Amino acid sequence: MEYRTLGRTGVQVSRLCFGTMSFGDDADEKTSAAMFRRCREIGINFFDTANVYSKGRSEEILGELIADCRDEIVLTSKFAAPMGDDVNATGASRRHIKLAVEASLKRLGTDRLDLYFVHKFDDQTAIEDTVRALDDLVREGKILYPAVSNWAAWQIALALGISAREGLSRFECIQPMYNLVKRQAEVEILPLAQAEQIGVISYSPLGAGLLTGKYETTRRPEKGRIVENPMYTKRYSLPVYYEIAERFVAHARAQGVEPASLAIAWVMSHPAITAPIIGARNVEQLEVSLAALDVEMTPEWHGEISALSVEPPTATDRLEEKSGVFYAGAKSK
Repeated sequence: MEYRTLGRTGVQVSRLCFGTMSFGDDADEKTSAAMFRRCREIGINFFDTANVYSKGRSEEILGELIADCRDEIVLTSKFAAPMGDDVNATGASRRHIKLAVEASLKRLGTDRLDLYFVHKFDDQTAIEDTVRALDDLVREGKILYPAVSNWAAWQIALALGISAREGLSRFECIQPMYNLVKRQAEVEILPLAQAEQIGVISYSPLGAGLLTGKYETTRRPEKGRIVENPMYTKRYSLPVYYEIAERFVAHARAQGVEPASLAIAWVMSHPAITAPIIGARNVEQLEVSLAALDVEMTPEWHGEISALSVEPPTATDRLEEKSGVFYAGAKSK
């Protein structure tokens, strides 16, 4: 296993991070344990969970599995998604952060989290209050590094500025959605991470199964997240996504590579990505994702695959700056 440095923390993490969203849901305790063991066998030391996964059961199962190797594991969890019917059982307020971290530590059976992610943006709470509360947890030793998921680049940048101004612990890792059909992170989030030396563990490299070969423009499987889960149905509703997936799957098969393995390898090869998060319902499915480690992705091949997709627009309308071409005699404004 090759290991990479997480941003500027000095922490070494495996090239793949295993996400445990299936623990306690699609994967029962026995299957979860088998997948965990397989990950450890090949050297994965990076495991991601969240308090909301299976209503806390994912954390409980993972906590049991890491009990005898906790110091060898880089462990993450998240807060901010609703954890009950109470009006305050959600968000990024100091009050909720305090309650959420104590509950996660108890479920995971550990005294600290290596990374603690704000799961989503909370427009009811001042960013300064959130980063101060996370800094307090760092000082208490309950978390080592604050992190953030599903925030826009400007929100992350604002938080980084506050942390720098006030001398607070800053976000050291970003967790955005990123795959061949969802490339918005390329516009500002990944460049921000590179500029600020922040680690990136991206999720959904397979596009909820869209890039595995099960979906085509005129065919849908009977089962699958996109078919069964309204959130994913909406997320991957545009016809162009299926056109991209169809082209990509044909390309992968022509190269003699499993589409799922190649989709993960493509994400993993982006210079800003520290480790894609992979997930699985069973060991057989996991093996296909692990095979991404054996794909020798060259810059040329990465470019070929990227060309099968739709490149997102630049952050500004000055397209000539991206191409390096300017109209002769034009003055820069």
